[in-house]
Amino acid sequence: MQAKTVIGHSTLDKLILFGGLPVAGLVLGFFLPRFADWAVTKPWMPWKRILEVIGHGDAWWVVLICTVVGGLAGLLLGAIALDDTLKVTITHERVEFLKNEQTLVVPREKVSVAFLDGKQIVLLDATSKELAREKHDQLKGEAKQIPQAFRAHGYPWTDSDPYESRFRRWVEDEPELPPTVNALLKARARSFDDDKGKADLRELRDEVIKLGFTVKDRDKKQYWRPTTPN
Repeated sequence: MQAKTVIGHSTLDKLILFGGLPVAGLVLGFFLPRFADWAVTKPWMPWKRILEVIGHGDAWWVVLICTVVGGLAGLLLGAIALDDTLKVTITHERVEFLKNEQTLVVPREKVSVAFLDGKQIVLLDATSKELAREKHDQLKGEAKQIPQAFRAHGYPWTDSDPYESRFRRWVEDEPELPPTVNALLKARARSFDDDKGKADLRELRDEVIKLGFTVKDRDKKQYWRPTTPN
């Protein structure tokens, strides 16, 4: 039995991101001066002055600079893409979620049930409170390794949400919800179209959970249910 199972950040992912993207950047950078030399002759092309500098004859230093910048840009894009990919580390003692340099650790003894809700990995405790709801980045054919990994490390896995029937679509000023929860859900509704929406959606969802309710999103609509008491 493996001591741990890691989902995401595979060797192939790293090879593509830190090998393929920099190589593509180098190639594009190498040919950029030739493209600029052609583009500067087109009357509709913007940034003529910049294109004239980049396409300056056969100057070797221009080709060198563009090639180096292209390679560095590829590395940067690879690092950003890797950072934005969810990495899940599963052991017999805990589950660790890592994304965008933020880590969430859930001890094994707190997990009462685990399942997939669409592309989200969800962990619940014995009261049905959400301990984690994280969107994975695995392809459809690779997603089957997720339940296999949790089962292999002794987690109680189910093929669907055991509390799905309790969810109801939220409407503004829902009479069955406390005013504070309604206010939080109203703020979340505005966050769907906000530039910092993802961070706000997560933060406000955590606040709703603290008040004894669970909320999940589907097509920019919110669904809620009460957390089962002890």
